Amino acid sequence: QVQLVESGGGSVQPGGSLRLSCAASGSFLVINVMGWYRQPPGNQRELVATITRGGRTNYADSVKGRFTISRDNAKNTVYLQMNSLNPTDTAVYYCEAAIVKSVNPGLSIDYWGQGTQVTVSS
Repeated sequence: QVQLVESGGGSVQPGGSLRLSCAASGSFLVINVMGWYRQPPGNQRELVATITRGGRTNYADSVKGRFTISRDNAKNTVYLQMNSLNPTDTAVYYCEAAIVKSVNPGLSIDYWGQGTQVTVSS
């Protein structure tokens, strides 16, 4: 089965930066859209950013200009560069990947990472 392994979370001060990464492993053909979501304490999970296989990106308004999503298709890895972090960015961050496991039926299935904690505080 497919596994998404996240890394890069931790604690930083306001204004600091972190880079998250998420690598997919297992048996599959193609990874389509990949994305990052986050769940702040006591809140619902929300979209942070997505990126297509061709590199088209989409960002939540709250992170535009501060976060950058990227991917390395050869490494089956998606990244989230997080700059100018503030306490409202504190959350568990999850990566997601829409993965095609076989040619037939050729359907995308969503897979999720285990989540990594990002804490921004003084």
